[in-house]
Amino acid sequence: MYLDLLVSANTGRNTPQALSDWTVLIPFFNERDYLAATIASIAAQTIAPRLILIDNGSTDGSADVARDACRQHGIDFELIIERMPGKVAALGAAVTRVRSPYLATCDADTLYPPHYLATAQRVLEQPGCAIAGAYFAAPNASEGERITKARSTLAAAWLLPRQCHTGGAGQAFNTELLQAAGGFDPRRWSFVLEDHEVIHRVMTRGSMRYSRELWCIPSLRDRDRDSIRWTAFERLIYSVTAPWAGDWFFYSFLARRLRQRRLFSDRVRERQFQTLEGPARATSHSLL
Repeated sequence: MYLDLLVSANTGRNTPQALSDWTVLIPFFNERDYLAATIASIAAQTIAPRLILIDNGSTDGSADVARDACRQHGIDFELIIERMPGKVAALGAAVTRVRSPYLATCDADTLYPPHYLATAQRVLEQPGCAIAGAYFAAPNASEGERITKARSTLAAAWLLPRQCHTGGAGQAFNTELLQAAGGFDPRRWSFVLEDHEVIHRVMTRGSMRYSRELWCIPSLRDRDRDSIRWTAFERLIYSVTAPWAGDWFFYSFLARRLRQRRLFSDRVRERQFQTLEGPARATSHSLL
């Protein structure tokens, strides 16, 4: 644990406060219907984290919902606004603020069991580990169903150890190694699939590992956006080239194809009516 003099987001006073070993990052855009439940699941962790919420230009009052939920649960938090649209810009605005040894990227519409951070820490404490990956479990999944999904994820990771086998909602990092690899930066990668690209870079500094006890529960919300996923051909090339030509795959092959399809980071908007009115500005600031 570290000790520092912080401005408490809950009291607004300068108070001596022990810094948690964990920081949780939650970027969001118009997520008022999901944020309260997600924050409640973070507040229920057996390890109390610091929470950084990044409002990526919401127009539905999501920031107020998030702030109220944090204060209700007494969680140490900071709320910042990043007006450059896109998940990469939102996460990039927050990563440089992290001072804890570990950080987790979480989605605003995902629930995390109370042991999530503690399990991720046990994985990250293994020698040579840089990233812990969580598999996705369906809501109300039985223990048997979770075990089956865990075995599938662990088998894939064993067969293809140089690839990412989970999305950004289920990734946790050694902070120092993530920052040393460049973190999240739209100048480096401005497209979708940032969760795979960042893993590629961080795995040059350590391995990505999984546990059958490390899982989370994404929502079953309807998707009404155009596909932002990679094609079967692109996934095949990823599988073949990731162990030895990952730079070529992401920065020459995939970036060119995503640019042609205009699959930039701001396309990760969950509903078509979620649009950012007015010109986007690449600025961020804090709201306590």
